[in-house]
Amino acid sequence: MAYDDSRLPADAAHHILLEGREQLSVSGVEDVESFDENLIVMLTVRGTLVVRGEDLHIEKLSLDGGDLRVEGMVESLSYEESERSRGGFLSRLLGG
Repeated sequence: MAYDDSRLPADAAHHILLEGREQLSVSGVEDVESFDENLIVMLTVRGTLVVRGEDLHIEKLSLDGGDLRVEGMVESLSYEESERSRGGFLSRLLGG
């Protein structure tokens, strides 16, 4: 199934920058579903992004700006179907 981004606003920027497989920067992040040392699942303006690796640490998270920075050994990045109905990690944490 192809991802339909026609309903997104034109200014919904989403960028991924991976430096040396050890530093990952993502913009357009709306929420973080879950995270641990091997897996980070985040909702972006372009879909659910899953980061797999080893020794992953979220160094910076700014949901106001939509920016996330991860350090650790990144093994894979993939987009998956969104499960927005569950609510994100932060919304569950804050009781939303």
